[in-house]
Amino acid sequence: MTNVHPADRLGALKAQIAELEKLAKIEHAKLVALGAGDHEGDIFRATVNLGTPRQAIDWQGIAVALKPSLRYPADTWSDSLKAIVAGNTETKPAVVRVTTNARTGRTLAA
Repeated sequence: MTNVHPADRLGALKAQIAELEKLAKIEHAKLVALGAGDHEGDIFRATVNLGTPRQAIDWQGIAVALKPSLRYPADTWSDSLKAIVAGNTETKPAVVRVTTNARTGRTLAA
């Protein structure tokens, strides 16, 4: 056995982790391509939840544009105020979540 410096060992581990994360992203993409729902493997089950797009309003941008605070419900806003809010609203992509769980009574093959 050789005496490996901790810096070399850490570097090697981080390189392995980077490679594994790259492979995990590929498998993640394959699961997402299968679509929403449960997908059964021999040992693990993956659940894909595609979510929905979400909107984020830039309230600071609106406050800068309006100066006064927005105290009234959206259905009472003027058309110009609605336009300012729409101009400061960004639609973000849906959050895709994939979870995996071990299947009961299954073990990894050696």
